[in-house]
Amino acid sequence: QVQLVESGGGLVQPGGSLRLSCAASGSIFRVAAMGWYRQAPGKQRELVASITSGGTPTYADSVRGRFTISRDNGKNTIYLQMNNANPEDTAVYYCHLPLPGPGMGYWGPGTLVTVSS
Repeated sequence: QVQLVESGGGLVQPGGSLRLSCAASGSIFRVAAMGWYRQAPGKQRELVASITSGGTPTYADSVRGRFTISRDNGKNTIYLQMNNANPEDTAVYYCHLPLPGPGMGYWGPGTLVTVSS
């Protein structure tokens, strides 16, 4: 069983920065790709960024150049550095560890990010 716990959400002003963390239990973390998703009110959950077990990142077009995903396998933790935030980034952010098979994997409970002045 894997448990994921996000932290670091909160209120940030437009143009500001925030760093999200996701701590994972279990040794599978070191060999697993991981992802950050977000869900804004009234919208579907979308992939924001993902990172392979070896540390190769990918980003959604909407955040490329502003967000950075990283991982520390020694701490079983991934991060999402959010820079130059804008109100469209307001959402609940979820950490995800995918497993083979459609819809398989683990999710954290989410952390709310609000971008507002």
